[in-house]
Amino acid sequence: MSQDPNGLGDQRTPPTLSVQRRRLQRRSNHERSPATAAHPPPSPVILAAILTVACGLDSPANSGNLTTTTTTTTIDGVIHVTNTGDAPEWHLTEVVSIGPKSITETGSPDEFGGVRSVALGPDDALYIADLVNHEVRVFGLDGAHRRTFGREGEGPGEFASLHSITWAGDRLLALDYVMGRITEFSAEGNALGQRRMRGRIGGSPLLFRFFPVGPDEAYAMTYIVAETRRGLMFAGHDSRGETGDTLPLLRSEQPSGVECEYNEGWVSFFDIPFAPSLVQHPGPGGVMYMAMSNDYRVAVTRGSDTLRVIERTLPAEPISDDEWETGNQEFRDFIAETPGAECDPRRPIRADAKPFIADIYLAPDGKLWVEVLRTAGNRWELFDTEGRLLGTFPVRHRKEDAAPAFGPDHLVTIRRDSLDLDHVDVWRIDPGRQ
Repeated sequence: MSQDPNGLGDQRTPPTLSVQRRRLQRRSNHERSPATAAHPPPSPVILAAILTVACGLDSPANSGNLTTTTTTTTIDGVIHVTNTGDAPEWHLTEVVSIGPKSITETGSPDEFGGVRSVALGPDDALYIADLVNHEVRVFGLDGAHRRTFGREGEGPGEFASLHSITWAGDRLLALDYVMGRITEFSAEGNALGQRRMRGRIGGSPLLFRFFPVGPDEAYAMTYIVAETRRGLMFAGHDSRGETGDTLPLLRSEQPSGVECEYNEGWVSFFDIPFAPSLVQHPGPGGVMYMAMSNDYRVAVTRGSDTLRVIERTLPAEPISDDEWETGNQEFRDFIAETPGAECDPRRPIRADAKPFIADIYLAPDGKLWVEVLRTAGNRWELFDTEGRLLGTFPVRHRKEDAAPAFGPDHLVTIRRDSLDLDHVDVWRIDPGRQ
């Protein structure tokens, strides 16, 4: 990653994952930024809270065979919310799917070059960021195109690279990491102003984007250089500017892959099948939601203090020998072809069971969305602001590198079809009877 020694980031050198005189070859479908390795692991206090069971029974709540129990530890006052049993089955009903009807280009607004981000706005409007065409296209929930604004360039209201959009109050924020700025727009598409971003950075679209956490609050990844800290941080924004809240990007010490050096500096990286990972999402007012993927406990923290632990009991799913062997076939082939390679760790470490959590999201209305990994198919599980499990439904197909958008009553996903054409699907959330 190119860095400005003053931390202001006015570099135009594209991000790179290589080091001097080292050529880098990757055999993984996932991006891995070396900048994350510069951060310390989560505080032991925080990780202990993720792994600790509370005591002191208080206020059980029931819905069918779902039981939610809230407890509070007597020493540090951490609130633990444990959800046991089957969640109410909710339903998703498709409202509209916006995208090209055929591979033939007609110039229609629903023919996208490449959708990177979506946001639900006022007046039942859907704002779609087209990365390739450098513009925002606005549709109604009936699928009708309303307007388009933005274009390629460096002037006001223009984009060099439209990475992400989100709503903050009555303003649409558009994030452009190449220009190192956030542009503010009205609902009609008028450019209202811009704010500088610290550091011109890039990487996985799931990380380098807006993280909305409230109706007038979102975070964006930035690079900070200061006397007491240095590295990637989540920086808070609202309709008035930066909020002043910054949260460090944390990492887990548990290896998620095997890195092998060979042939005088070549490097290959192999994912470890079913390896546990740390997932995290900023929250309102400077809190952080985090969990280890192999343990269904989400900790809500502020600094080194744990405020709440949201726990869900689900049966663990074993890793079959066939799944393990198939997942490591490429690594074994590499070792057979390159016997002199030096790998760290020396071989993939097999987890005791499959992870529970694929990712976590916090919707602007405060609901916690957890994508749960299940062999029969991934599922969404939704929790209220107190950590009580509300409902569940199957995850719909979407692009792996595109985050969904959440509204109080709608879910929006970005999908790529078999012809590599992007579509935006809007779903209405229908709660089940409780």
